[in-house]
Amino acid sequence: MWVYEKKLQYPVRVSNCNPRLAKYLIEQYGGADGELAAALRYLNQRYTIPDKVIGLLTDIGTEEFAHLEMIATMVYKLTKDATPQQMVAAGLGEHYANHDGALFYQNAAGDPWTATYIQAKGDPIADLYEDIAAEEKARATYQWLIDISDDPDINDSLRFLREREIVHSMRFREAVEILKEDKGKKKFF
Repeated sequence: MWVYEKKLQYPVRVSNCNPRLAKYLIEQYGGADGELAAALRYLNQRYTIPDKVIGLLTDIGTEEFAHLEMIATMVYKLTKDATPQQMVAAGLGEHYANHDGALFYQNAAGDPWTATYIQAKGDPIADLYEDIAAEEKARATYQWLIDISDDPDINDSLRFLREREIVHSMRFREAVEILKEDKGKKKFF
């Protein structure tokens, strides 16, 4: 089903080693509103959504995996030259003790990722509204990450990701309107 291109969706550059910024970016790696939860949410919901919008959920779910890869690359590049002392000073001592420099699905507070982050009601309209909310929360988180980052290279990639969340939200809103229109014509439910 997928074709993997051995390149990131958008270039990721880092100005300097910054484990503290990496700690914050981990929120989008394994947090409730992060890229892993989004990808799995959309790819799961497509099994109970009308045919008209299955492709949309597949496309956006797949793109969220590309975003996950970008976040992983950012975290790796921000920490690859960090000393254990720098990791501790950045609040990543526990992470370092458990995983060294390996990525682990957790949020910025260190709480592990959980399947409870994935919402699926089986009602297409309810699920699409959940998806809109998820994209808007991700957009807000990207903005807050930009606000606290002093790395212009990372901010460039974060702005790209923030804009993609806006586009996803718009596509989900369009899907709601399509399904509501079909419901009115008795083609749906």
